[in-house]
Amino acid sequence: MSEARYRVLVVDDELQILRALRVVLKGAGFDVTAVATAGEALDAAAVKPPHAAIVDLVLPDGDGVDVTRQLREWSSMPIIVLSAVGDEDQKVAALEAGADDYVTKPFGPRELVARLQAALRRAGPSSGGEPVLRADGLELDLAAHAVRLSGEELHLTPIEFDLLKALMENRGRLLTHAALLSQVCGVDVRRRRRDAADAHRQPAAQGGAARGGAAHSHRAGRGLPLRRLTRQPRRVERVPGLRVLMAP
Repeated sequence: MSEARYRVLVVDDELQILRALRVVLKGAGFDVTAVATAGEALDAAAVKPPHAAIVDLVLPDGDGVDVTRQLREWSSMPIIVLSAVGDEDQKVAALEAGADDYVTKPFGPRELVARLQAALRRAGPSSGGEPVLRADGLELDLAAHAVRLSGEELHLTPIEFDLLKALMENRGRLLTHAALLSQVCGVDVRRRRRDAADAHRQPAAQGGAARGGAAHSHRAGRGLPLRRLTRQPRRVERVPGLRVLMAP
């Protein structure tokens, strides 16, 4: 993956530095998400996980050590912390919390970009060792939670992303709707059907609620978002018997 495809989260409460970092990183070919607080940084990372993060140690609603620690709970992305001269204890705390490197303010733009690129190279493809799945012009980056079709990024819902992941991981295999629901949503369709059948045998007073649950399960199975992929020729096919196939 080239640097032009990496997305970097930058958090710093000094707006002048934030603007400068955005310009420098974009000039180096990165996509940049720039925020000014710890809360905004964690929210942005959760909504659209970046490949790397640059985090200032001093923030208005927390500190970079806490941000680093919380990011490291679910991601192995490279994290570079920005620190002022003399913040040795904070640097050590950040490194112990999971930061990969640090840059002392004031810093040179070329040094920061070089350190970021080096950290991304050490991390390897998709910044966490997770694979990038490819099939017939589709590319699914598990670490970045991103999907591209012929180089153009697609914006999918979480369910659509998980569905596409399941299909690409089982490329060329027939999958039942029940198997997809189980893999994507954690729904045990067979058990739900048994429960629904048992509920129909109960008194009518309880039967209405049970029928509602059965209907919900049925709608969940039929509502899986396949339309975007089925518009593309030969990528996804429906097979009689409620099975779905992604072309090998």
